[in-house]
Amino acid sequence: MPKALPASPAEPASYEAALQELEQLMARIESGQLPLDQMLTGYQRGASLLAFCRERLDAVQDQIKVLDDGQLQPWTQE
Repeated sequence: MPKALPASPAEPASYEAALQELEQLMARIESGQLPLDQMLTGYQRGASLLAFCRERLDAVQDQIKVLDDGQLQPWTQE
């Protein structure tokens, strides 16, 4: 019998924590072993985590623009 999805805090502690939780959640959903109601709950949590990650990435991108005088420069490995 599959385990129930753990109760998760409303907002992850960091981008990395959100990404890790999202990856684990996707693996459980893709396994096909979750009951329908848990799959729906997992999907909703995944959507929330994805939005959190996108917001964090956008914030970092905005900070980079400020550091580069308003222009987002392509990243190159030096």
